[in-house]
Amino acid sequence: MLDASTLTLFGSILVVGLLIFVAILLTSNRRHTFDKMEYQTDFLAIENALERDNPATYSLSIVEADKLLDKAMHEMGVPGKTMGDRLKKCGREKFTKLDSVWHAHKLRNQIAHEPRFHVDYAQAKRALATYRQALKDLGAI
Repeated sequence: MLDASTLTLFGSILVVGLLIFVAILLTSNRRHTFDKMEYQTDFLAIENALERDNPATYSLSIVEADKLLDKAMHEMGVPGKTMGDRLKKCGREKFTKLDSVWHAHKLRNQIAHEPRFHVDYAQAKRALATYRQALKDLGAI
């Protein structure tokens, strides 16, 4: 038969374990809080830098928007070595238009890795709209 001190020890361990479990459940459901003003200001600067008559701004706007989305995912604690890894982790549960986000990110990769690759104004506008929606989906803007 167990004595009173052993029962007290097991009871204490059980209570502490239960409290830890409840704490983990409560903190895992918390959403990250962004500095929305910072993200809105940064994204507006990216949009305003895109100029129809200046093709040099097309690629730059996509690269900068991609970096901002990656920053948001990183800030949320989404695991992954690359943005692609983080996009895989987020999936459709975070983004309303995941396929569009992937397409915009692939454009960014082509810009970064293919020296002769060029985007046009319409592609840049669509990509920025996609990044804007993705940042909204995460709650950053």
